[in-house]
Amino acid sequence: MSLLLSMEQKSLGEALKEAILPTDVNFFGIGVNPSFYSALIVTGVILFAALILRIFVIPKFKTVPGKFQAVLEWIVSFFADMAKSNSPHHNRYLGAYIFSAGMYIFFGTMIELIGFPAILVDINASIAIAFFSFGSILIGGAITNGKKGALSALKDFSLPISMTFRLFGNMLSGLLVTELVYHFIALSFVVPIIVGVLFTVLHAIMQTYILTILTSMFYGESTEPHLIKPKKEKKKKSKLASNTQV
Repeated sequence: MSLLLSMEQKSLGEALKEAILPTDVNFFGIGVNPSFYSALIVTGVILFAALILRIFVIPKFKTVPGKFQAVLEWIVSFFADMAKSNSPHHNRYLGAYIFSAGMYIFFGTMIELIGFPAILVDINASIAIAFFSFGSILIGGAITNGKKGALSALKDFSLPISMTFRLFGNMLSGLLVTELVYHFIALSFVVPIIVGVLFTVLHAIMQTYILTILTSMFYGESTEPHLIKPKKEKKKKSKLASNTQV
């Protein structure tokens, strides 16, 4: 009994270690994380799907939408409304960015369902998307409010760090939970599959929403117009009062 238990613990440890520190794969002679191939696949599929939709599908949209058109319009309007509600003054770029980032995170997590590792379980991928979001906030603030907007974004210097570790930690915890479910629930193949699918879908939706809502909120703060204070009103009033007395 103790031998079987030790073998089970060893296999669990190896499974978790492989999930956290996977063996590098070859990419033109360079060792990379396996999730790098997931990133290439997801990026290529999203760009190809966007091209097909733009050329063949969108020109055929109708005033009364069908089911596919209604779903597509709902997804786009969801991110557009999020951008408008959190950044009412400047949101055209913000809506496009959070839509793109949201699709990348969502499908970069859902790719687990076909056997590829999630993109954001690699700390480098989490760092990249966090700095892209912070760069968008910083540049948006600098363009709309000049130095004040840039300083407003720079004062939250810990934002890219918190975004990075939030994404990486949440994705890694989800991966470990899934590994534990697959390891311990050996009664049937049905339960692990159902739990794995539901957990992956829920995780993808949650991480997409968290990053996009945080980005839109901080972007709205950095691009909010600053009120110009009237200069030297008190001095003008005192001069007028003195002139009237004279």
